[in-house]
Amino acid sequence: MVDYEILLLLDPDLAEEPQAEVITRVRDLIEKGGGTFTRHDVWGKRKLAYEIDKKADGNYHLLLFSSAPETLDEVSRVLKIDDNVMRHMATRRPEGGPAGPLPVAAPMSHDAVIDDLAEEDED
Repeated sequence: MVDYEILLLLDPDLAEEPQAEVITRVRDLIEKGGGTFTRHDVWGKRKLAYEIDKKADGNYHLLLFSSAPETLDEVSRVLKIDDNVMRHMATRRPEGGPAGPLPVAAPMSHDAVIDDLAEEDED
């Protein structure tokens, strides 16, 4: 079993029920292939960097799971032909990596950045 995550970009005009059906279909494929579905994070509707099919927004979902590589191939194949899925990206999670999203660090002040650069120059 290999740990994977898939970031799904779903149609922004899609209601909650069809979005849930896409997630349920993916979960069923993973479990039928002998894998385990670990987590589902809903990131919600976000603005896209560029339009896709004349749509400026998209609904993001992050799925974490463990499965065999063959199961991931089947999930990717199904997502490619689903009209509700605008884009998807599957990646392998590193072993021993965090089980969930990492918190975002506080932004550094301009003075702190200058101090860090000065310390690097001294070394």
